[in-house]
Amino acid sequence: MEIAKTAFTSIISIIVLFLLTKLMGNKQLSQLSMFDYIIGISIGSIAAECSFEHENPERMIVAMLIYALSAFLVSIVTGKSTRLRKIIIGKPLILYDNGKLYRDNFKKARIDISDFLTHCRNQGYFDLSKLRTAVFEYNGSLSLLPADTDRPLTPSDIDLSPSQQEIMVNVILDGHINDENLKQTGNDRIWLEKQLHSQGFHGPDEVFLGMVDTVKNKIDLYPLKTVNKKRDPFE
Repeated sequence: MEIAKTAFTSIISIIVLFLLTKLMGNKQLSQLSMFDYIIGISIGSIAAECSFEHENPERMIVAMLIYALSAFLVSIVTGKSTRLRKIIIGKPLILYDNGKLYRDNFKKARIDISDFLTHCRNQGYFDLSKLRTAVFEYNGSLSLLPADTDRPLTPSDIDLSPSQQEIMVNVILDGHINDENLKQTGNDRIWLEKQLHSQGFHGPDEVFLGMVDTVKNKIDLYPLKTVNKKRDPFE
């Protein structure tokens, strides 16, 4: 009987947790502010506790609801008030700009120079002279603006106008044809069969992944079975 109660309250807590997460909005971990992070941990802890609360599980649900509503209300308030947004969520801090390191902002961000250099190296910058500006964002990430002389070359720099690339459409997954996606590309099964045969496949059951470039109307096919390399390059 106790096991059944635990299972029931666990299912209820999962459903409630899912609904509250949808209410709070979808964010990746790297996009969470400190407030969102605290609320998320609190709701998760309460949801876990709810699984073993058999007598009054509604109290746990009310607590989760209050936490979620507070996060929802904060998102509304911070969306309307710039001053409150800076207080609750935080604001970006310039750590480095035009050859200068701002030590006071390092202290405000609570990041030391070693962590800063590690962030820079993780993004491919081992020499600070290659950077124009480094901004510490409210969510703890570091945004880097390269110096003009060291940024990647773009087509507009050399007066080129390449055609816009579109999303590749999956038409074969694990040997199965997705007819809706195939139709979306403007092709049919007859066209697909010709493409399969031209690349040495007898049928879609031999294909692990098939992706169509809608701009060039070209399909990339990856076989279902491949021979493993004798040596793993990551060993």
